[in-house]
Amino acid sequence: QLQLVESGGGLVQPGGSLRLSCAASRFTLDSYGIGWFRQAPGKEREGVSCISSPDGRPYYADSVKDRFTISRDNAKNTVYLQMNSLKPEDTAVYYCAAMRELFRRCVLSVDNYHTWGQGTQVTVSS
Repeated sequence: QLQLVESGGGLVQPGGSLRLSCAASRFTLDSYGIGWFRQAPGKEREGVSCISSPDGRPYYADSVKDRFTISRDNAKNTVYLQMNSLKPEDTAVYYCAAMRELFRRCVLSVDNYHTWGQGTQVTVSS
């Protein structure tokens, strides 16, 4: 069974930075498009960023463009989300997920993903 584990969340002040990690086990992560999603209390889960397979092309939601950077380390079988200039509205539980099909351009739609991590809390507050 495919498995994803997120880490790196925490409490940070506005304007600060965090780096989230998404480690994969039982499959080769670069064979799948990987997405980062977030869900704030009372809101629907929304796509933040994703990285395609196999070319690694990144995509970003408008709300995080120029602040967040997604990357992939194939040797470590891990995808990262570097988050800079964090805002209170970035507060949410962040999830990584693997797309349903191999070697696809990624999209920021929940329905296209089938394997999800347990989530990591990011809180941006002074």
